[in-house]
Amino acid sequence: MNERFPGGALVSQIEVTSTTVRRGDVIQLGGRAYRVQDLFQLSQGAKQLLFESGELLTIHARTRLAAVRTMRRR
Repeated sequence: MNERFPGGALVSQIEVTSTTVRRGDVIQLGGRAYRVQDLFQLSQGAKQLLFESGELLTIHARTRLAAVRTMRRR
């Protein structure tokens, strides 16, 4: 589902895994939103996510998380 937010930003709610997560994705964890600042590849398909808040999250290759992604305007 795509929605427009104030300022004209188009966002989409998606499910991300270690292979599909990107910088800039906003991931909902424990009722709080965290924006992905950087990604680090680990062994066996896992990734470590660095959030703008400075916190780290390591996700397994099969982990699935709900996220919001800002879509580019064409």
